[in-house]
Amino acid sequence: MRLKLKTVFVLYFMVSLLGLIYALMQLGQRCDCTDHDMSRDRVISRLRGELHSVREQMKKTEPTKLPKSPLPTIYVITPTYARLVQKAELTRISQTFLHVPQLHWILVEDSPNKTALVSELLARSGLTYTHLHVLTPHDRKLQEGDPSWLKPRGAEQRNEGLRWLRESTRGRQREQGVVYFADDDNTYSVQLFEEMRGTQMVSVWPVGLVGGMRYERPVVEGGRVVRFHTGWRPGRPFPIDMAGFAVSLRLVLANPESRFDGNAPMGFLESSFLQGLVTMEELEPRAEMCTKVLVWHTRTEKPKMKREEALQKQGLGSDPGVEV
Repeated sequence: MRLKLKTVFVLYFMVSLLGLIYALMQLGQRCDCTDHDMSRDRVISRLRGELHSVREQMKKTEPTKLPKSPLPTIYVITPTYARLVQKAELTRISQTFLHVPQLHWILVEDSPNKTALVSELLARSGLTYTHLHVLTPHDRKLQEGDPSWLKPRGAEQRNEGLRWLRESTRGRQREQGVVYFADDDNTYSVQLFEEMRGTQMVSVWPVGLVGGMRYERPVVEGGRVVRFHTGWRPGRPFPIDMAGFAVSLRLVLANPESRFDGNAPMGFLESSFLQGLVTMEELEPRAEMCTKVLVWHTRTEKPKMKREEALQKQGLGSDPGVEV
């Protein structure tokens, strides 16, 4: 068992002190010189042996100095908008991110200004973050009663995140890093972020509970992506969910015009961004060659407020000052 450094120094001091006391005791005493010399040589030899042993123990207690290799930063761009479950979902995703080293969260509100709810949540999160906002034009917004698939969502916010990222890393084109687009209503395994960290161009993996299927995924043969397992329009350039890929920071910086098309047809938002960056043959399969699901396209059920509305009519509604 390795000795603690403090214990080693105490032993070293005691051995040295005993040697000094022994030498002082011999001063002035008459003795047979031959026997004295032999005894002195044995003591010196023993002390040297003990000193060597102490030095070896000290070496063992020294921490091994390994060369530091900084992890590439994962830049996560998340669009968000005000709704009753917003704080709950941002709390959940932020606490997942806390378990991921070297992560920078870029949270972009669909709002004309930064809201207090999001600002305070970020300040308390313990994460490295950037807080942005940009309002989606009215003609691109889903209206009440519209199906969620009718118009692309979050395009302006993701593009705002890309704009900030390009400006803030200007002149650092050789920097290692990864860009990932994480919606606030999905569920993420911490392992997913380690899978994507070494992305060279565009890495891909399965997404669970998406497109009316148990999962969608890239199909890999011979280490390469050859097609996609999806139930809707597999002929799209990249029939992949937003949660199913990550892009190298270098690739993003080398292609400053690459962005999401807010007017893209249904299901083509991801393709509008990826087409200018990579080909299918260049995709990098992760998650055990795209056979392991590490992210799920979950959605929080919209709360039913019938009782709340009834109480409000009676003047007994919940205190609006309590943030939910």
